[in-house]
Amino acid sequence: MDASDPDPHGFKRRGVLFVLSSPSGAGKSTIARKLREDQPELVVSVSYTTRPMRPGEVDGVDYHFVDLETFRAMVANHEFLEWAHVFGHRYGTPKAQVWNVLEQGRDILFDIDWQGAQQLHQLAGGDIVRVFILPPSMTELRIRLERRATDSPEVIDARMDRAANEVSHWDGYDYVLVNDNVEQCFDCVKTILAAERLKRSRQTGIIGFIRKLIRTSPTGE
Repeated sequence: MDASDPDPHGFKRRGVLFVLSSPSGAGKSTIARKLREDQPELVVSVSYTTRPMRPGEVDGVDYHFVDLETFRAMVANHEFLEWAHVFGHRYGTPKAQVWNVLEQGRDILFDIDWQGAQQLHQLAGGDIVRVFILPPSMTELRIRLERRATDSPEVIDARMDRAANEVSHWDGYDYVLVNDNVEQCFDCVKTILAAERLKRSRQTGIIGFIRKLIRTSPTGE
């Protein structure tokens, strides 16, 4: 059996809302990108945001970039599963198609913060799997943020202050990993996803298989 196969026996199953969170600079976006490349069948939840587009980003791929007025209208129309206000900008997960994709047995990847993960958990319950990624140290986290060269020293200071608050919410997650080696961390994330896909509670099609198995038992029992 191939552990990377999302449905190795062809059973109908319910999909997974797979959440990756971390302080800014700890590696969740890198892990999410590697997971998308490794498992193209994953549906990626593309958030809406009011922040400016960064160099190299693509509208509709990295985020849906909208102005504040548009975002507020979407909030008023209840178009988000969750949304949060982070560093002066708003981020939100669109409802459209998420529940439909879940019922189809397809998995959805979310790259969101602890606030979004908490809101999703309140809505989705057992459908959500939450993974929190920690940096090896706060010193290393600052080095990564500075190396990224996309923020001013003042913004980096604010991100470091926020990181301490985000780390304090580690116990709101199902799994907690330390990203001191990106390949090892990525392997752990893949293992978690494979195991969660095989959970009995998600194998909605296994009931029919069990009944057939019992009916065809040599003892007839």
